[in-house]
Amino acid sequence: MEIEDEAFVLSARSHGDTGAVVGLLTEQHGRRMAYVAGGASRRMRPFLQAGARVTAALRSRTADQLGSARLEPIGEGPAALFDDPLALVGLNAAAAVAEGALPEREAHPGAFFAFEALMGALAWPEVWPAVFARFEAGLLEELGFGLDLSRCAASGSTDDLVWVSPRTGRAVSREAGAPYADKLLALPPFMLGAQAGVAEGDVKAGLDLTGHFLEQFVFHPLNKPLPPARVWMLDKLAEAGRL
Repeated sequence: MEIEDEAFVLSARSHGDTGAVVGLLTEQHGRRMAYVAGGASRRMRPFLQAGARVTAALRSRTADQLGSARLEPIGEGPAALFDDPLALVGLNAAAAVAEGALPEREAHPGAFFAFEALMGALAWPEVWPAVFARFEAGLLEELGFGLDLSRCAASGSTDDLVWVSPRTGRAVSREAGAPYADKLLALPPFMLGAQAGVAEGDVKAGLDLTGHFLEQFVFHPLNKPLPPARVWMLDKLAEAGRL
């Protein structure tokens, strides 16, 4: 079985003396794990970092066997982010969330393009934390747990949507949700549309929102916590006053 596809590197760990096992998010063939000969070498190391974009030629004898991969870099990868430690924290968190949430060998092109959009946003310090929340919302959508933010679950209204039910993931208007405000999750405006501004506290609200549903619908059923890299990102964003 052989496939060729574009991919983002999600992870890499040494295997044997010179090789590496690499986690990839491919465009058309989902998340893949593969052995890369020579992956531990100094020459290969730069494009086996999380966020590196590659062309991957994947080969395996059977569908459930760890296959091998031949990788060729596309562009400069995440090197442009090396001067921004916080952006690298965000990149590593995104890679960890994608690798932990997406099932292996299941096509999710939407997840690839959501990751691609986040990669493009990481160069903009004031933008990417909000894009990260939208990236996670995209993962939830891809996995069948999309948030329904189109109208109020109680009244059907499309106006003044400011909360989300923590049980159903459906939006709730200010008026309908007022009696239950302490039990609802905040819905920041930027989660409703890319044109909305981001006010103080909105990023935290957005990440709390997506984190709640990732934990409830994705990681808890797998008996896994949210990735430590994501928790670390929230801590570092808070320290930097970016939440």
